[in-house]
Amino acid sequence: MTRSDDLPKAVPAMWRLCRLGYQHEPRLLVFAFVMTLLAAIPDALLALWLKILADGVLSGDRRAILIAAAGMAVSVTATWFLRTLSARISRRFRDRVTIMLEAHVARLQATVATIAHHERRDYLDRLSVLRKQVFVLDHMYMSLFSTCGWLLRLGVTVALLMSIHPVLALLVVFALPTVISSSWRPGVERETEEQNAAHQRLADHLFRTATTPAPGKDVRVTGIGPDLVASRRREWERWYAPIAAARWTSAGWHAAAWAVFGAAYVGAVLLVASGLHGSVGDVLLILAAGARLSSYIGATVGEIGFLRGIWLDGSRRLVWLEDYAASFDAEADLPVPSRLVDGIRLQGVSFAYAGSDKLALDNVELDLPAGRVIAVVGENGAGKSTLVKLIAKLYEPTAGRILLDGQPLNRMPAEAWRDRIAGAFQDFFRFEFLARHSVGLGDLARLDDEPAVAAAVVRAGADDVVDRLEDGLDTQLGSTWPGGAEISFGQWQKLALARGFMRDQPLLLVLDEPTAALDAETEHALFERYAAAARDSTDGRITILVSHRFSTVRMADLIVVLDGARLVETGTHDELMALGGQYAELYRIQAAAYR
Repeated sequence: MTRSDDLPKAVPAMWRLCRLGYQHEPRLLVFAFVMTLLAAIPDALLALWLKILADGVLSGDRRAILIAAAGMAVSVTATWFLRTLSARISRRFRDRVTIMLEAHVARLQATVATIAHHERRDYLDRLSVLRKQVFVLDHMYMSLFSTCGWLLRLGVTVALLMSIHPVLALLVVFALPTVISSSWRPGVERETEEQNAAHQRLADHLFRTATTPAPGKDVRVTGIGPDLVASRRREWERWYAPIAAARWTSAGWHAAAWAVFGAAYVGAVLLVASGLHGSVGDVLLILAAGARLSSYIGATVGEIGFLRGIWLDGSRRLVWLEDYAASFDAEADLPVPSRLVDGIRLQGVSFAYAGSDKLALDNVELDLPAGRVIAVVGENGAGKSTLVKLIAKLYEPTAGRILLDGQPLNRMPAEAWRDRIAGAFQDFFRFEFLARHSVGLGDLARLDDEPAVAAAVVRAGADDVVDRLEDGLDTQLGSTWPGGAEISFGQWQKLALARGFMRDQPLLLVLDEPTAALDAETEHALFERYAAAARDSTDGRITILVSHRFSTVRMADLIVVLDGARLVETGTHDELMALGGQYAELYRIQAAAYR
């Protein structure tokens, strides 16, 4: 993702990440940085003490010998002490900043207004690499501090070499190829990794399929376990092979760069010993300083490689995620109305899922009046759930616009609009928390409000589920947890429905086939109760019901019929039956099945 030609763009991203760390841990960050710099100075001066010691021994200068011995003792002690202190401070800073960064990335992904980034391959590949990098993001600060420390050591070492002869500063020039190759290598490897991330994601998916409980029954009954293992191995090889090739190629160039520096170092030693006729102290200085220069450059380019491969690359990915999350509300300058007067209108709305040329909705023109119960029907794949998700701002239309009381929905903050939405979906998630929290999540402000949770349970008809739990609402859900209870799919569905009913006064109530596991009579009674409550509301609430059961659908004030991504009919049950179109045909087919 981050190539050498866009390094200038990556530096601002790195700076933003530095500011993020400073905002959360300013004292620890500054202290860790200063201590790392201080630890670099005494270590770099050891070559100087060796020169003074050698010249003092040869000339019989007792004072020089004592100064050199004292200097070496102070340097060694100070280096050990400062490194130890720096390591302890850095460890504490790293622990605290790790929690902050992981929470920051998780919060960003959770607060993106739409869910498109969970489905687009290019976004998934980018996020896959970022999720791996987030576990080492804390090391990036330490790497930056260490890089500055190694650069300070290099500066002191070069100054010592120049004290013998200025031409020795050219050693730094011969070291540049190692710096360039070190900076270039991780970018090439990371780009190759991202290009092949789909194979790694598939390998991970196959591994989870073969080893986790949910698919366990199907895996064993079908006997596909060995095939899953073999397929996982093939996908891993398809991911790793190009990465290994890129690593071997970059390693070859890196080795050549170090060969150039090694030749220059040997030449510098010969120059001082033979060409400049330097003293024994000078020769010892270039041997010690040159050797240290080699190790310092090695450490520096190693840190630069880490910065280049993780910090610059990871920070750019993180900045991309920050900007992507913020982009949805960048033009959100309109408030969400406190009540609906006109309702919701779709004007020429079309939508296609990422990676597909086929429209899931095609040029839909639709009015959803305030205070009405709307039913959406159609065969599988007609676009019913897509329509609901667009209105809930889980996706943005590919074309057209959605108006809320005449105002563009895309100019209203997604979070504020979702605060006024309630309901449940067929593809609900099983939150394995305490039962009260699994329900209470539907309204975080009242998570621990037991009367509110109990009322939502009753409204959803889930009181029979709670009554069967050993500790009622205080029961831990999920058999994999200590004392956890395993409940059926239908019971999970009722709790999910209760979670959707936690909000008392939503402007939009969405019921997207959330009762598929319930019998038709129970579903009908449930929706009839909520249809009556919606019509009695004073805030213009719109209830959208998606169901395949026409005995339930017929109670709606307006029925919307979708077919092949297009809106084909709208009207009441009686109007659509009189029309004799697709709705009437579907209704008669289902009615005949119940006879």
